[in-house]
Amino acid sequence: MPMLTRRIAVLAVLLTVPLSSSGTGHAPAAQASAAGAAEVRTWYFYTVKWGSQDEFLDLFQRNHYPVLKARMEAGHYASVRTYTPRYHGDGRADWTFAVELVERPGSTGIPTEAEIVKKLYPDQVKFRREEQRRFELLVAHWDTPLTAVNFDTRVPAAR
Repeated sequence: MPMLTRRIAVLAVLLTVPLSSSGTGHAPAAQASAAGAAEVRTWYFYTVKWGSQDEFLDLFQRNHYPVLKARMEAGHYASVRTYTPRYHGDGRADWTFAVELVERPGSTGIPTEAEIVKKLYPDQVKFRREEQRRFELLVAHWDTPLTAVNFDTRVPAAR
């Protein structure tokens, strides 16, 4: 898929999801640093091989979602959300699964992902095998850290 089409698809998805739970967005990075650390919001996109979506979702739900949920419960993430596109095959989305993670600023003393995996999955051989299989099902994967633009506080560039 051409890069412009991919960017349009990603932008369309981002425009349909509120940038904060209050709906007001976040302050720009310069303002956020002056007022304290801001949340870090990242979207993780996956393109799954055709016909393998259910297997991928099963593996994600069994092996990765519990890790993300445990990190959220420990205070590392403010939220964990997952998405699938409403439509497929029409060029509007070249991804088949997305995860939105919102990291809390300044969280310390949080168990690492490796520590949580070791605790949740005593059978590490099975866990690694299933995680390998989950990634074998992918055609593509990319991460997109987001910077919110709050047009209520943004100062336009001088012309």
